[in-house]
Amino acid sequence: MEMDYNKILTDEDFMEIKQHGTSDYPFQYYYDDLEFFDFHCIEWHWHREFEFLYVESGQIICGIGEKQIILSEGDAIFINSKILHRFYASSGGVIPNFVCMPEFIAPENSLVYKKYILPIISSNMSFQCFQIAEPWQARIIQIMIKIMETQENEKIRELSTLALLQDLWLIFYENVKLSDKENMQTVDEAAQKRVQLMMQYIHENYNHELSLDEIASHIGVSKSTALNLFQRFLHTTPVSYLIGYRLQAASWLLKNTNKKVKTIAYESGFRNVDYFCRLFKKRYHLTPSDYRCACLKQYICK
Repeated sequence: MEMDYNKILTDEDFMEIKQHGTSDYPFQYYYDDLEFFDFHCIEWHWHREFEFLYVESGQIICGIGEKQIILSEGDAIFINSKILHRFYASSGGVIPNFVCMPEFIAPENSLVYKKYILPIISSNMSFQCFQIAEPWQARIIQIMIKIMETQENEKIRELSTLALLQDLWLIFYENVKLSDKENMQTVDEAAQKRVQLMMQYIHENYNHELSLDEIASHIGVSKSTALNLFQRFLHTTPVSYLIGYRLQAASWLLKNTNKKVKTIAYESGFRNVDYFCRLFKKRYHLTPSDYRCACLKQYICK
């Protein structure tokens, strides 16, 4: 029984593994619908490319660094290079987006790159939202839509994409205020790395008994510091994140294996099957058995 869902693949540092575009054309466009991602979520990841995303429909919750941003239909966002981020929608949400290596706009050793691109990608800016109510942001959204539309034109797609992206970047560079410390959306890279290391530890050991003290000790911080870091970046506690990850692992086993519920509970880190069933129903509004049946019906319908 195999479910056909999309999933972001990352390495141990949460860097996305997938290559976007090619070495001679480092640009990639995606037409993503969160309906087709596990739990309507593109999980935590980062990449060297910067990203521009547009909300075509739905309401999207973006976790970016330690911020949570709600984007509504018609809004857009820029996410800087190497910034940890996540997208979630309570139901489906269509989010066309494109990712691009900075040197696609201009060669890395060029004056254009050093003067107009490097100051932004090397700054502490983690993201910038765009809304149509602000004239310069509305212009960027319009160009983003043109870039997405030009992907259908095989005759001039690459050249048109580059020309439009350079136009977009000019407007962005002219209007973004890198020196405005009060309004800049920044990220604490050292703190973010600590959170990533704790998340990694949970992912590698979720099926064992884990305590808050063990999670914190793994990176040499106190329990209160671990709690503070998780609240800042993930808006949850380490233990709640651990339970959520265990439930995700259990849901995958329910969809993709014929193992008994008791076995799945144990392999996912739960030592009490009744406790597991209560938590699972609370999160997914179905018992584990009913969830498995619903997945099977969906698979058969496909």
